[in-house]
Amino acid sequence: MILKKKYGERAENFSNKAARELLSLIDRKKTNLSLALDVTTKREFLEIADKAGPYICLLKTHIDILVDFDQDLIEQLKELKTKHDFMIFEDRKFADIGNTVKHQYSKGIYKISEWADITNAHPLPGDGIVSGLKEVGLSLGRGLLLLAEMSSKGSLATGTYTEAAIEMARRHKDFVIGFIAGRKLISDDDKDDFIVMSPGVGLDVSMDGLGQQYRTPRNVILESGSDIIIVGRGIYGSGKDIAVEAQRYRDAGWEAYSQRLMN
Repeated sequence: MILKKKYGERAENFSNKAARELLSLIDRKKTNLSLALDVTTKREFLEIADKAGPYICLLKTHIDILVDFDQDLIEQLKELKTKHDFMIFEDRKFADIGNTVKHQYSKGIYKISEWADITNAHPLPGDGIVSGLKEVGLSLGRGLLLLAEMSSKGSLATGTYTEAAIEMARRHKDFVIGFIAGRKLISDDDKDDFIVMSPGVGLDVSMDGLGQQYRTPRNVILESGSDIIIVGRGIYGSGKDIAVEAQRYRDAGWEAYSQRLMN
C-alpha cells in the first residue's frame, strides 16, 4: 500500500529536526524535487543552484568534485539556501568504521556537518557507521539517509541487504530519517516512518552510457511510493533552460504526489 498521508502531517512522526524541517518545507513550498548538482566548478555550481533554487526542496551536492572549492562557496551556498528556501544534502556515501567517518564528517577541508542538513551512508560497515556520524550530527540537528537501494544497473544493494538497512534504520531512528531507494520500503501500518528519496529520475531518457537507469516522476512517486525525486542532468544538461526544466520536474513530481493522495 502506498502512503497517502500529506508531507506536513508526517512531520510529527519524526523526532529528528532535519526530517521535520524537510517535510514541512516540502508542504510549504509544494515541491518534492531534489536537484543533484554534480558539476565541477564553483561558478557553475552557484549559477545552477540560484536558477533552480525556487523549484527545489533539497540541493544534493558532491562537494569533493569541485576543483576550486573554498569556504566562500559554502558561504554563498548558505545564502542561496536562505534566499530560495531549500535544504542541503551532501551525498557523501560514507562507508567506513565509526571513528573514521566521524572525522570525515566533521573535519578536513569540507567540514560537512557544519553546513549539510542531511548526509548519507552505506550500511555495509554495520551500526558503528551510524553511531559515529550520530555523535557529530544529532546535536547539530542533522539527519542521515541509508543507501538501501541504488539506481545503477547491477547494483548489489537488493534483497537481504535492503532488509538489513531497514532494520539498522529502526535501531537509530532518532538520526536515520530515511533511505536512498527506488520505492517505499515499509508498509503504511508500520509504527516507523522513513523518508524515501529516489535517484535516477528522468522525463526524456531511460538510460545513460554508464549504467544509470531512469524512471519518470509518476513511476517513482505515484506507483512506487517514494517521497522525493532526485534529478540532475535532466535539469541542467547541455543547452537546457535550467529554470524551465526545474519547474517542469517540480510540476511533474507534485502532480504525481497529488494523484497519490486522491487515489
